[in-house]
Amino acid sequence: MQAIGKKIWVIADGYIPAYGTGPEPEFTSHEAACILNAGDMDAKVEITLYFEDKEPIGPYKVDVPARRTVHQRFNNMHDPAPVPRGIGYSAVITSNMPVVVQHTRLDSRQAENALTTTMAFPVD
Repeated sequence: MQAIGKKIWVIADGYIPAYGTGPEPEFTSHEAACILNAGDMDAKVEITLYFEDKEPIGPYKVDVPARRTVHQRFNNMHDPAPVPRGIGYSAVITSNMPVVVQHTRLDSRQAENALTTTMAFPVD
């Protein structure tokens, strides 16, 4: 299949709530980048986080095999450093192959959970 998507994506509004309610892992507050690689070659993806008052963290490295999708929870990214909780950030996602990126947040701080999702902003 022909590769679809872009090589650079931006998530401007990142935030992992510091806590959640309900059983884990299903109701753990989290952020995720859902990355689709519909092409015939594996994608090497890097995620860099930007903050209001400190230097960026990254890159976090994610492999997305050809003709597959990866739902990368930011909560599970620890190298080069754990993603901070309760602090706003933005993310720039780059890939060596065209991919499609969707952003999802589960906020389970209340018993009435909120799930939001939006397409990331494609740059190139």
